[in-house]
Amino acid sequence: MTTQDKLIRKKLSLLELAEFLQNISEACRINGCSRQHFYDVKQAYEQYGLEGLKEKSRRKPCLKNRVAPEVEEAVVEMALESPA
Repeated sequence: MTTQDKLIRKKLSLLELAEFLQNISEACRINGCSRQHFYDVKQAYEQYGLEGLKEKSRRKPCLKNRVAPEVEEAVVEMALESPA
């Protein structure tokens, strides 16, 4: 089981516990999270299903050091032809 699966399972258990207890505050207290987190998880689950519960990367890609694709392809091709 991957870390991603564990995080999804934890979020699902939070939703299930809140439904079972019929008390969101108590479910959040037991799981050690805020009610805002609960509502964020609930909204993501309602909109996207299990895909919405996956962790999303907040990191923005750094494209300023990127070269043009054709230049990159030419460099890789040249490196493969003569690796030394």
